[in-house]
Amino acid sequence: MGVMSDRSSAEENPELTRTPVEHAPTGDAPTGEAPTGEASPGDAFDEVVTTTRPRRGNRPGSALDRWWWSIQATAEQRRIWYWGGPLAVTLLGAILRFWNLQYPHTFMFDETYYVKDAYTLSQLGYEASWPDGANDSYLAGSLDIFQSDNGEFVVHPPLGKWIIWIGMWIFGSDNGLGWRFMSAVMGTLAIFILAVLTRALFRSTLLGTIAGGLLAIDGLALTMSRIALLDQSLMFFVLLAACTLYLDRRWFENHLIDRIRLYREHKGEDAQPFLGPAIWWRPWLLATGVLLGAACAVKWSGIYFLAFFGVYTVLADMFMRRRYGVFAWYSAAVLKQAPINALVLLVPAFVTYLTSWTGWFLTDGGWGRHWAEEAGHAWTGVFSWVPLSIQSLWHYHVTAYNAALAITSEHSWAANPLTWPLMTRPTLVFRETTYGAEATCGSDSCISTISTIANPIIWWSAQIAVVALVIIFIRTRGRDWRIPFILLPILAGYLPWLLYLKRTVFQIYTVAWLPFLILAIVYCIKLVLGNRTDPSRIRTPAVGLVGIYLGMVVGVSLFFYPLWVGTSIPYWYWQLHAWLPLTWQ
Repeated sequence: MGVMSDRSSAEENPELTRTPVEHAPTGDAPTGEAPTGEASPGDAFDEVVTTTRPRRGNRPGSALDRWWWSIQATAEQRRIWYWGGPLAVTLLGAILRFWNLQYPHTFMFDETYYVKDAYTLSQLGYEASWPDGANDSYLAGSLDIFQSDNGEFVVHPPLGKWIIWIGMWIFGSDNGLGWRFMSAVMGTLAIFILAVLTRALFRSTLLGTIAGGLLAIDGLALTMSRIALLDQSLMFFVLLAACTLYLDRRWFENHLIDRIRLYREHKGEDAQPFLGPAIWWRPWLLATGVLLGAACAVKWSGIYFLAFFGVYTVLADMFMRRRYGVFAWYSAAVLKQAPINALVLLVPAFVTYLTSWTGWFLTDGGWGRHWAEEAGHAWTGVFSWVPLSIQSLWHYHVTAYNAALAITSEHSWAANPLTWPLMTRPTLVFRETTYGAEATCGSDSCISTISTIANPIIWWSAQIAVVALVIIFIRTRGRDWRIPFILLPILAGYLPWLLYLKRTVFQIYTVAWLPFLILAIVYCIKLVLGNRTDPSRIRTPAVGLVGIYLGMVVGVSLFFYPLWVGTSIPYWYWQLHAWLPLTWQ
């Protein structure tokens, strides 16, 4: 069980000390390391240089480091960078996501289901059926042609569609801006959230800005922010839940320290708590439960994140107790604290999930709403006390789960989960070709596409980074808690799909754990950069290598950008983007 230990040096994990820690805003260099101490980081750097006067090549840091600190000489300048970096990449992401968001005026991929479901939810409180040819009528502005007396059977919970409706309520239900607005909002906010979370994990505004920037310009994140699908909402709630989980870890550690200190003040400094305290009040863990309940209320795959995050809390609690001298730390975490964690997580998650079905409960027309009231359907025996509405909802879920398993039909853009790490089959959600006089790209044959293909450099390097983190975790015996914090959401998002290899699934599902893949990249960037006090002969090539990588990422994003937003381009230019077999055809 030692592989998940919290042991680490103060330099690697400055927030893991034996006293409560306040994370104050600090400046940072291109090292990925935040400065410490009261003196300004620029002064500290100058002191090293002027007092040691090493030979060329042995001077600490690179020329970029010295320039970086020269423009952060004051606390005010460092404060501007502290917020300016994350906000700058968020603004970039917002421009990319909101520009021409209403294009195209058609339903892309599963928008044909979720947009109309969102509209009928707003009108009836439940999803209604639509007649044949409803898409053309809806796009032409004839919205109220749904069949209000016929509830539609759908396999996804309502919350994601209610979120889509918010944008439709603001900008109208008959245009792409309305039904895609909330996807763009959540995609933009996710950039800032990831930047702030990364800064907290690595104590570096630079690394936080890099993480946010990668998410801002990645094709999968960008296109999913411009389509009214459910997976974007799932990603948003999972990422927020990771933030509250991080805050709970800090909160729990500080309270564990306080409780153990009080115990030793009463029993003596050498006293060793046998089990340690059971801590019930964990507000950030409760918030995590609410957010993961919301994730489940968007798509049922959120339950896997709930399970994996719950396991993480137990393991983290276990090794914190061991670190602070609790004698029976294993039993304390598994037998004493774990049941409490389960209640604090699962109860708010369940309540949140059930609340998302309020419209179905308060109306009569939803599919299966009165199933249990029909003859022979109500439960008998030990479960006969369960309200009939809950019995009907349970029947709905069983039916929906079986129906979801039965989705095995061929689809031209289906992607086996085994191929997701290679990204051989990204989902093409829109394509339009023009020829001759209708062509607008300066060629005889033009094509406009919107593909959810990720930036290949980001995606493939992320897979390598995940493998690297696994190796580091094993070789270091789990000393760095940040590695499981990054890897577990990836495993929660990916591994369960390996149980459904025969089901029709798509590469777009991977957006749910894309932020954590970027965290894995940033972790490796931090390792490559090293420390600003490294000799120049080591530091300068490291900074250059990271710069080359980031430059490649930006260049590839510019190259693929027309394919992410539907720009009309020559057919030959479109073909240049088929880097792997089967990617487009």
